[in-house]
Amino acid sequence: MNFGKLFGLGTALLFSGAAAAADFSFQGTFSQDDDVQLFSFEVGASSTVTLRSLGYAGGVNSAGQIITRGGFDTILALFDNSGTLINSNDDGEENVAPDIATGQRWDAFLETELTPGSYSVTVMQFDNFANGPDLADGFFRQGEGNFTAGFGCGADAFCDISGVSPFDQRSNQWAFDVLNVNSATGSVSAIPEPGTYGMLAAGLGLLGFAGKRRRSEKPN
Repeated sequence: MNFGKLFGLGTALLFSGAAAAADFSFQGTFSQDDDVQLFSFEVGASSTVTLRSLGYAGGVNSAGQIITRGGFDTILALFDNSGTLINSNDDGEENVAPDIATGQRWDAFLETELTPGSYSVTVMQFDNFANGPDLADGFFRQGEGNFTAGFGCGADAFCDISGVSPFDQRSNQWAFDVLNVNSATGSVSAIPEPGTYGMLAAGLGLLGFAGKRRRSEKPN
């Protein structure tokens, strides 16, 4: 199993269930294309929660850190504590900045009205969508390792179908914000084998999620 690095900020409120809503930033790297990062967060009062990635185009995260551009095309999936998919996003479009090299807005962005409770979100690289309807069903690219080698960059990982030349070599970095929640925690994790999903879900409070969306302009 390959493991990406995980760094969490905003830890002063991390374990305080009574804390006021705050913003949390995470950043790190994938070891290979089919890695998945999993996070859980708590919402204390009905509110609008924003999930956003910054690794593709770069920018400034909620902790005030400058995130350099050049990371991979990010997918976010949000689901509740019963494992039901609430929403997912691959491209944030007008809600995210364009990458200066490709002109594409391929960071992810989700803004959702949530009631009090526990929620989870996963961070993946295009096109490693969840198979659904359950976490135990795995991910579209599960077990394929550096699957973007087939996209045509010539490198063995983190190749993007950007429409520029028509491929763009990206880095393995990701950056991710969870905004307006009471707490947020992350897990250093790669995709486990199907038989280990139950243990993983129990450890993270994740019971599964559904959804698989494909961008028609990007071939497999």
